[in-house]
Amino acid sequence: MTAPVVCFGELLLRLDAPRQERLLQAATLVPTFTGGEANVAVALSQWGQPAAVASKVPAHELGQACINQLRRYGVDTQHVHRGGDRLGILFVETGASQRGSKVIYDRLHTSFRTLDAAEFDWPAILSNAAWFHFSGTAPALGENVRQTLTAALTQAKSQGVPVSFDCSFRSTLWSVEEARRVLPPLLEFVDVYFGSESDLATFFDITATGREGLEAFQRRYGLDVVAFTERTVTDTGVNRYWGLLARDNEVAESRAYDINVVDRIGAGDAFAAGVIRGLLRNDPLAEIVEFATAAAVLKHTIPGDFALVSLAEVKALAAGTAPGRVQR
Repeated sequence: MTAPVVCFGELLLRLDAPRQERLLQAATLVPTFTGGEANVAVALSQWGQPAAVASKVPAHELGQACINQLRRYGVDTQHVHRGGDRLGILFVETGASQRGSKVIYDRLHTSFRTLDAAEFDWPAILSNAAWFHFSGTAPALGENVRQTLTAALTQAKSQGVPVSFDCSFRSTLWSVEEARRVLPPLLEFVDVYFGSESDLATFFDITATGREGLEAFQRRYGLDVVAFTERTVTDTGVNRYWGLLARDNEVAESRAYDINVVDRIGAGDAFAAGVIRGLLRNDPLAEIVEFATAAAVLKHTIPGDFALVSLAEVKALAAGTAPGRVQR
């Protein structure tokens, strides 16, 4: 059996105001489940790459419903622990035209924040892992999570398991100042970095831009691959989106897509999953960035956080053979 990608992060209940209503007017909310790292795991599983989530949820029906949703898409949940009292929540208001979308987090005192590093047997979990992935929302959730994460990263490094990190800075979870203190030491364990060019100056004191900035970032932290996504926004419903990968002296940039956005949340996770898949397969860099960007673009067309697209659909778009006609 192919070794799994292990994704560590908080699992959440997502509640959406329907039909682009505002949260203050919505009489009902539409529930789904999410989590940046879980989104990566679901996408990989859809494409035939085994994936597991390591997390913690309450031992009640909502926690079990979240686990059931991951299992539905083939994600291994044996490392999702039960305990604590609360599942984190995000409330989503989808914008339209000149009105931007809005996310409100309710993530205080959640089960995931009660983690103890001793709850996870990282040597055993990572002994059969092809990859370890986490995002910046994990260390944003407090010292307990940071200690658990550091134990995982230390073990991954000692066992030779590749590590990827998606910056995913959320200003409602922590400050830029705290992130600047916490994130740089974590990069000592990271092989593949996901983010945007603006991260370099904001969090890592790299003021050079373009290729010079990329190379300086890679050298400082010994990164094997740096992956950026960029977007320009015409209005809430129309975005231009593209991706870029840098490895050694090679830089590959995808074509740019003009997207009529249904739901952009989770697109970066789809991109990350596409890059991880390609690196595990040793695909050419140009092929990886086209596949990953196509996966992210397709995610923009799907409500909810999960990139529920097949391998064939992503490949067709990456190859330019999927114009959006009805398939019969």
